[in-house]
Amino acid sequence: MPQLDTSTWLTMILSMFLVLFIIFQLKISKHNFYHNPKLMTTKTPKQNTPWKTKWTKIYLPLSLPL
Repeated sequence: MPQLDTSTWLTMILSMFLVLFIIFQLKISKHNFYHNPKLMTTKTPKQNTPWKTKWTKIYLPLSLPL
């Protein structure tokens, strides 16, 4: 039974990574990106909440005096 020749595996793996890197770089370079995107201001609606107008305090059972 012959031995498996693994001497070329490193070369194949490194060349595969190089080719994949080049392919991804070419794919990314074909995308069009906006150079100066405009900032859009978003307006949040004013909500009337009852807890903003009156003072409330929550008493926990553990904070009560003994």
